[in-house]
Amino acid sequence: MSDKVRLDKWLWAARFYKTRALASDAINAGHVDVDGARAKPARPMKPDDEITIRKGTQVFVVRVRALSERRGPASEAQLLYEETAESRRRREEAAEQHRLGALLAPAPERRPDKRDRRRLMRFTRDGG
Repeated sequence: MSDKVRLDKWLWAARFYKTRALASDAINAGHVDVDGARAKPARPMKPDDEITIRKGTQVFVVRVRALSERRGPASEAQLLYEETAESRRRREEAAEQHRLGALLAPAPERRPDKRDRRRLMRFTRDGG
């Protein structure tokens, strides 16, 4: 364990992003905040920093517990941070809303065949 680790390297080691480049891109795009402020990829992390990570529709609020420059197994990565109870509750509620929304709009019974696709294209092209 190191005493200073870059934010992008820590996010990669904690398995929030698959590569350091993706972590760096997310930080530069403003999807990652540290202690409520926008951060840069090279920002040094320290224990007890609070990180807000927005990935798509999910928002993670985690507190740094340990530092690591090495990407290990998921079981080790989970020891690097602790997600807040409020964050976990909000993500579970959002997942439940997503699941309920999927029940209200069921998938079609089958894929459209060639004839159906042509009808759909004609319908959208002609405006109904």
